Amino acid sequence: MSDTRTGRAFIDRSRAYLTGEYLPKIRASLALLSREDIWWRPNEASNSVGNLVLHLAGNVRQWIVHGVGGRDDVRDRPAEFSAAAGRDAGELLGILEEALREADAVLAGLDPSSLHELRAIQGLDVSVLEAIYHVVEHFAGHTYQIIYVAKARSGEDLGFWKVEEGRATPAW
Repeated sequence: MSDTRTGRAFIDRSRAYLTGEYLPKIRASLALLSREDIWWRPNEASNSVGNLVLHLAGNVRQWIVHGVGGRDDVRDRPAEFSAAAGRDAGELLGILEEALREADAVLAGLDPSSLHELRAIQGLDVSVLEAIYHVVEHFAGHTYQIIYVAKARSGEDLGFWKVEEGRATPAW
């Protein structure tokens, strides 16, 4: 496989994880939670689901939209973690979906040959490939934290997998 084909496959798979796998799982998780549950924290050292959603939107914008796409860095990281109430599931989803639309547009237009180019993001010099990889793995980690809280607070199974004839297939 050529570098261009490999690079395009990496970009396309990254887009699919962010918008086609993680976002639907977060959407389903938020649908199970009351506003109180969205802003619940088990302790002061932990973040609420609301904080995590705001944090994911900020991270995606800073690393992909700004770092890879060259747009202005508009992130207010401390505000992501200091938010303590207010926004409901619909508002939070709107913020996250808009950030992902912006990031997806950057990734859709990205030339695979630029994956080795360096960018300065959060004071670090990283390649475009590293920036994308960081966002995807970071998004995955917080997605599963959100799922855990949704299951713990609601007592519901989110039904992400169907098992038929011994084979598991995604249901999202």
